[in-house]
Amino acid sequence: MTRSFLLLGACAVAAFAAYNLLRSGPSEEGAQTMPRQSNAIVALQMPPLAGNAAIGQRVFETACSACHGSNAAGNEDAGPPLIHIIYEPAHHADEAFQRAVAMGVKSHHWRFGDMPPVAGLTRGDVAMVIAYIREIQRANGID
Repeated sequence: MTRSFLLLGACAVAAFAAYNLLRSGPSEEGAQTMPRQSNAIVALQMPPLAGNAAIGQRVFETACSACHGSNAAGNEDAGPPLIHIIYEPAHHADEAFQRAVAMGVKSHHWRFGDMPPVAGLTRGDVAMVIAYIREIQRANGID
């Protein structure tokens, strides 16, 4: 896990470029463009959701959106967007999300401070949230 965080530090410049790219990311057939909310960090395309991703959306909106914003677009006042190149699957594997929820994360990419562990979520809950995040990432060219 420590090695992953070190690798993330090397991607800071790429993250800035990706942020600008995501603001005008590609659209997909059937995707809905979501306007940037006043405190959201990124604008994104929302795909139609079903199955595990739809379940994950409900869990996310209840347990995660206060910090990570609606649809994981970030919250300038509280936490980073998860629909961001920094969190692509090749860089932050699904287990990184599981560990972040279970153990918290020391601040290293963003100015929001440390992420505390999130009580009350099972590994299954987090797996549904991951399905939701990955679905939105794919719709926004992050895969």
